[in-house]
Amino acid sequence: MPDLLARDSLNGLQVEVDERLARVELRRQVAHLERELGGLFSEAFGRVELDYRVAASAAAPRVLDLGELERLRDELAERVAEARVTLRERARLENANHELLRRMLASPADFKWVQVSRDDLGLPGCGHWHSRPRLGPIGMLMGWWRVKVSSGCPLAGRLAAVEQEAQTQATGTSGAG
Repeated sequence: MPDLLARDSLNGLQVEVDERLARVELRRQVAHLERELGGLFSEAFGRVELDYRVAASAAAPRVLDLGELERLRDELAERVAEARVTLRERARLENANHELLRRMLASPADFKWVQVSRDDLGLPGCGHWHSRPRLGPIGMLMGWWRVKVSSGCPLAGRLAAVEQEAQTQATGTSGAG
């Protein structure tokens, strides 16, 4: 019996493995994960910081072996999972801020001095909603609260005009001429 087991052992067989199919499949998976990571990065752009870079496994260009391709695939899969979690948490925070703003607009007195920015809501640009008393201290004493919407970002042209006017006043020349 031991002779039969030794004879039928697979260790003595010299079988060459064709890595081509495995290599093609791993490269397909890596390409899919890179596209997905790129999509998540573009979705998060301007809202959340995501690590999108793929680190080089060697200093010089070369063909990766199966083990290195598997490590690259696993690292990309982890990074995609982390990006999904980050975006999910950001979306949850933005939804909570939208709900806060809705409640704040419905009852400004319940949210005294609370400020919600466009960035907190995931919206582009400058600006914020701020619960403040109407008519300053009198309104605060009387309980007259409102939500004031800021006008947004200062205009670049207006700031440039102010700087130019300050320079002309400093030099003593007029702007017309």
